[in-house]
Amino acid sequence: QDHLQIRTIYSVDNTITLNQRARTSWGMALMILEYFLHKTGPLTMPPSQLGAFAKTDSNQPTANIEWHVQPLSLDKFGSPLHRYNAITPSVCNVHPTSRGQVTLRNQDPNSAPLIQPNYLSTEEDRAVAVAGLKFTREIMASPALVPFTPQELKPGAHLTTDEELIHAAGDLGTTIFHPVGTCKMGKDPMAVVDDRLRVHGVKSLRVVDASIMPTITSGNTNAPTVMIAEKGAELIKNQYHN
Repeated sequence: QDHLQIRTIYSVDNTITLNQRARTSWGMALMILEYFLHKTGPLTMPPSQLGAFAKTDSNQPTANIEWHVQPLSLDKFGSPLHRYNAITPSVCNVHPTSRGQVTLRNQDPNSAPLIQPNYLSTEEDRAVAVAGLKFTREIMASPALVPFTPQELKPGAHLTTDEELIHAAGDLGTTIFHPVGTCKMGKDPMAVVDDRLRVHGVKSLRVVDASIMPTITSGNTNAPTVMIAEKGAELIKNQYHN
């Protein structure tokens, strides 16, 4: 499993985004100078400067979507920033039900595996994607943001039906770098490790990372992975001490 982020883009006015600050060599030099002199500015920023959780349905027991908002925009990771002022409100389903698969490409152990995330493969995930995009539109149209005249560039305000938004979610969606579960813990035929992180049927081999999660966590996976590592280290130490 993985958290799929749908990276919408809105142009904005009457403010400065990283698109504008990083547009020229002079702007880049000023950011570097600000960091060296004051340890402030864009070079001190995390990837996203704003985060929020919400429910797309009041019947949900807890929040089921999350936003990561960035003061920049680009076509894809690794591409140059756009030359217009824009922000990226990225919306993410924190309880995905879609499951992908990892399979061997061939008999060569040096070959990269075949990875198929199967994003948006369930009706539940497609419904949450549509709801998340509509919720993002509501926020961007709120009175507090009127002075910045946000205009939806991606997926585009002309897309209004659920079918159009599902298609757009597939086009704009990308990993948020939280893949888990390829060596899940359990007792069923697809499980790889037991509750002591030992690989079924193999002596003296454990898996100690995010791949052992049977189901993805609703929050970011870093802290749970640290916990798994600490528990794994404790299990290994206890085994050798005994």
